[in-house]
Order: sequence, then C-alpha cells, then structure tokens
Amino acid sequence: MNRVIVFLFVASITVSCNFSSKPKTIKLFNGVDLTGWHVDVPAMDKNPDTLNPFVVRDSMLVSLGTPQGHLITDSIYQNYRLDVEYRFPRTPGNCGVLVHASTPRALYKMFPKSIEVQMMFENAGDFWCIVEDITVPDMIKRRGDKSEWGITEGKKRRILNLTDNSEKPVGEWNKMVIECVGNEIKVWVNNDLVNDGFNCTANKGQIAIQAEGSEVEFRKLELTPITEIADSE
Repeated sequence: MNRVIVFLFVASITVSCNFSSKPKTIKLFNGVDLTGWHVDVPAMDKNPDTLNPFVVRDSMLVSLGTPQGHLITDSIYQNYRLDVEYRFPRTPGNCGVLVHASTPRALYKMFPKSIEVQMMFENAGDFWCIVEDITVPDMIKRRGDKSEWGITEGKKRRILNLTDNSEKPVGEWNKMVIECVGNEIKVWVNNDLVNDGFNCTANKGQIAIQAEGSEVEFRKLELTPITEIADSE
C-alpha cells in the first residue's frame, strides 16, 4: 500500500513540472546583424557586387525593396507564434512574410515555395499561395472563380483578408501576429483577426522576409514555440 502511494505522488509531480514549463521566445532578429538568416536575391547571381537589399539600421532590420529577393531563416520552424512589428517609414508599399518556405525560386524564378502573409499597404493579412495551398471559409468570395484557382504562375493565388482599416497610417508601427499550428495559419493585425486558414499543404518550413519594391522597417521578429499539441498527445 505504501509503495502505491509513493508512486502516485511522484507521477503527479512529473505531470505538474511538464505543464509548468514555458516555451522560450526566440529573437529571429538580434538587432545587430543578420545572424541566422541568408539572402536569396537572383540579381546577385550574375553580379555579386549587387546591393544587398537587407540591412541593419538603427537596430532595425530594413528591407530596402530593391533588388527584389528574400531574406530567409537558416532554420526550419513548426508550430509557433510569430510576432512582427513593422512600418512603411515614408511611403505606402509592398512586402510580406512567408511561412512554411522551402524550395527556393519555385515561382517566377523568384519566390520560394510557401504561404505568403501579405503586408502590402491596405492589404495586410491576405494570403498568397506560392506552390503551396490553403483553405479559408467563403473561398469563392475571397479567391474568385474556382476554375481559376491554383498555386503557380497565372492562377488565382490570392485569398483576401477579412477586414478593412486594421492597419496604421504610413509611418506608424503595425503589429502582426502569425500563428502556425499544424495545418492552420491565423493572422492578426493590430489585434484584429484578419485571416484564418486551414488544410494548408505544408506545416513547417523556413520563414522569409521580402524585398518587393518598397522600404520596410522591422523592429521586432520574435518566435514563440507552441507546445500544446505535443503536450496533449
């Protein structure tokens, strides 16, 4: 009888310790340099002296916009919350965060296979399917004619977000949260839920930042693992 009591006590302590542990937030950008990232800019293939469109300025990661390309994490991530703070400092423009990125230059010999979370001014939170796919409610309304859907060049790859007016004016900082859990992706912009997708054809990959014609400043890129799925299994 005494041995049974001791066993149950120890087991209860072990379970309690597992639930009390908190996942550690990872700073993808350290505020100093591009450690942990690599650049993929096609224009650099022929001319290595081409300007790198990704720089660190005043402790911010800056995408200069041109030449076009991507800044990609060296590591692969799965099941996480990504907190991003960004702004267009002077003029409205275009950029995006790509999640579940894998094969480089899979679309238009430029974009890695991924799901893009759009940052384009007044369109933040749109999904763009880049040789990966995702489903949302009201697909026809938000993606267009089903016969034209696709994930490659010339197809309807854009899925509209759920809100208008979630973004701050140019020059002000926006907060974007991207939550990737299993085959679902949710996006918030300034605390508004702006997209909620499921049945994604990928559930892990690298994370990429675009240089897509506009200067964008990032002061926060932090990733927190989501462990509830593993803990519940």
